[in-house]
Order: sequence, then structure tokens, then C-alpha cells
Amino acid sequence: MSARIRPATGAGGPAIDEAARLLAQGELVAFPTETVYGLGADASNPAALARLFEAKRRPADHPVIVHVTGLDSALRWSASMPEGARALAERFWPGPLTLVVPRAPQVPDAVTGGQPAVGLRAPSHPVARALLEAFGGGIAAPSANRFGHVSPTTARHVADDLGDAVALILDGGPCDFGIESTIVAFDGDVPLLLRPGAIGAEAIAGVLGRAPVEGHAAAPRAPGTLASHYAPRTPASRVAHAALRAEIAQLAGRDERVGVLAFDAGAPAEFEGVWIAAPRDPQRYAHMLYASLRRLDAAAVDVILIEDVPGGAAWSAVRDRLMRATAGIDDDRD
Repeated sequence: MSARIRPATGAGGPAIDEAARLLAQGELVAFPTETVYGLGADASNPAALARLFEAKRRPADHPVIVHVTGLDSALRWSASMPEGARALAERFWPGPLTLVVPRAPQVPDAVTGGQPAVGLRAPSHPVARALLEAFGGGIAAPSANRFGHVSPTTARHVADDLGDAVALILDGGPCDFGIESTIVAFDGDVPLLLRPGAIGAEAIAGVLGRAPVEGHAAAPRAPGTLASHYAPRTPASRVAHAALRAEIAQLAGRDERVGVLAFDAGAPAEFEGVWIAAPRDPQRYAHMLYASLRRLDAAAVDVILIEDVPGGAAWSAVRDRLMRATAGIDDDRD
């Protein structure tokens, strides 16, 4: 059985009002953000949070992000707001930036994975903002999919993954960015980049006057940072451009059906698998990445091959997602 999908806009209306009522009753509601679709629960309700973790099959020690309307509402969830975090919120909120800050005493342990810090984000998507305004509280919202698998960027993706575990799915169309938010924490006044995302390190440095450094062993745990994550169910691996056609030929010789995500517009003449041509612009690539992985996953292929993306800062978030999406392959090929 599938969850109900209702079209929604940023202007409020019956669908938004119903979603806010369901959240207040402890139910789960999926909704679009500018990054991916989130699976929302009342962040102050331990029973609703338990339902969220069960629906996602999410480990109890893996924190979730609390979505808020802005800096004023974020202050109700934090014990303190570092000066750098405040500056980033003033510059990038609402938008695809999560700030990990000391938690307020009332924040449930389930939200933080038992840590002394909480992740906060003010989304910019009009449906997410309308829902937050109607609900009037913080909404815990990890991506609306089974834990570790490819994140959803459409309402149909959510329904395919979670079915009737969700009381309602608000359909706001495909997500703009297509990959998750940038996550930043602070060690004193030093910014730590826990997860790359739509807001790059250079933009963060432009506000803080210093570039963020990679998170260290003592940094807070953050969503989406396990070695294997964002992964299709079909084994997937990254392949250099120069090796791609030889890899395809080798797999074809073993009678394996192949799905390919590559920059070349056309497949080899003898290719009989599924070929998706990827854009060479990193923002456009990010926008279509998860939908493409889901399409390949549903295409009854034996293996997914993904052409390596370029180096450089502009591709860092995409590169991070691809590394994690391909980390779990049991690869017995020579």
C-alpha cells in the first residue's frame, strides 16, 4: 500500500494544514526541501521520533537534522550559537546549510544520537517553509528513504521507498539541488566541514574569513557521513573515462547487463544495457544524480558503472556522494 500524495504549494492551503495536524498528532509527513525530500516528525515528540527511526530503519545513534524557520527559532533548540554559526545562518538561511551547535537541554536524545550537539537547518523550499509556519515547531527530517539508500528527489520516490509508513506526502515537484545540505560544526572558532553540499567551502570562507577544515575524530557525528551511504541496491562502481568501454566489454563478455552513468552522450554501438548521459555542469549533475541512480536501479541491470567526475572544489559534494554510493560493492572483477 502506498502513502497518500497531495500536491502542495508554498501558499499554505488544505494540504499544508493537514500535514501540520498530522505532525502534531505524532504522525510522519514527507515534504520537499530544496535539497531532497525529508521524512518529517515532531522533533519534540519522542514517540514520533521512534516512529521515524523505525520507518527509515535508521540506527538509533545516527542523528537527525531539525528543520526550523530561521535563526530565531534555531535559538530555541541550541544552548549557544557560536559567532561563526550565527554569521553563516544570517548569510545562508533559508538555504541548504546545516549548522551543528550545542543542544538545548530539552532536545530529545533521539534527535542528536545522544550527542551534546544538534543539527539545525532552515530550508528555503516554499512548501517546507509553509509547513514549518503552519506546524509552529521544529521538524526532525532526515531524507525520506530507507537508511543508507538513494535519497528521494520526488514525491514518487518517497512513496516507492516508504509506502504507508508515511501518513502523507506533500508533492512540491522535483527538488532543486538534488543532494543534501552542507553540514558545518565548530571546534571553538574553527569551522569544521562535516559533509560537503550545495554551499561550497569557498562560500563559507567568504563569510568567516577562513576555509572550513575536515571534521576530525572528536567532531560530532553527522547524517550521511558513513562510508557506505546514498547507495543503489544494484552493485555500483566508479570507473575512469579511459577504462569505461573496456569495463563494459568485459561485463558484456560475462553476460552481465550493465547500467551506465557517463558524460558521453552516446553508448557504444553494441551496447545493450541502459545508458544515461550526465551533464558536465556540477550543479546540473547534482540535480539529476539520485533520480538517475534510481532509474538504473529499477532497470534490472546487474551492475551500475559511473564515470568518474572531475576533481576540484565545484565537484566535491557530488564526488562525496558517489564515493559513498559505491563503497559497498562486493567486487570480484579483475
